[in-house]
Amino acid sequence: MTDLHPRREIDANDVAGFLRRHPEFLADFPDLAMNLKLPREQGASTSLASYQLEVLRDKTRALTRRLQELIEVAQENEQLMARVHGFTLSLMRAGSLGDTLSRAVATLTEDFHTDFVRMALFRSVEGFHADWLRVAARDANEWGTFAEFFSKREPLCGRINTDKIEFLFGQHAPQVRSAVLIPIRDRGLLAIGSHDPNRFHPGMGTMFLKLIADSVDVALGRFE
Repeated sequence: MTDLHPRREIDANDVAGFLRRHPEFLADFPDLAMNLKLPREQGASTSLASYQLEVLRDKTRALTRRLQELIEVAQENEQLMARVHGFTLSLMRAGSLGDTLSRAVATLTEDFHTDFVRMALFRSVEGFHADWLRVAARDANEWGTFAEFFSKREPLCGRINTDKIEFLFGQHAPQVRSAVLIPIRDRGLLAIGSHDPNRFHPGMGTMFLKLIADSVDVALGRFE
């Protein structure tokens, strides 16, 4: 079929006419405005130059904010890494299994500013008892609600099931608004609870939690 209306090439006048009819076009495509070359004469080009300058300022402000956020995150991670390192060193200085457990709970409470810390193990520690220690055989009914948690072998963060919280935190369970459960291989788990409902949440990073769990696991293994 023959095209009765062949398309002609778009020229500079067409582009200029389009921009006159759509003065907001460059606001929708700021990257295009930034690439335009302006005549050196003063006059109509001044407003576009001012616009380009403001776009640059906006980008600079956005990049500055982002850079500041990254710096703050890096500083927080550095502080947290130092605490995890101190935690590991404390466990290395322990002289017994009970001392290891006590140091783990004390350090997490004091250095990490936590409200509640509980250690839950599958086997008891001979001659050692503490109000923050929970002990139940691996096949005990108390662990029934933890089956999925142990199968995933990953920290669980946020608002935890009531049965789990009551088993771990006992009379303090109503005060635990958010928590994190960290599996310790085949030994049990470490639980940290907070009054703050937003302190622990499902989207939080778990790398440091896993490092803590590995330190506890290796430290306990020294006395087996």
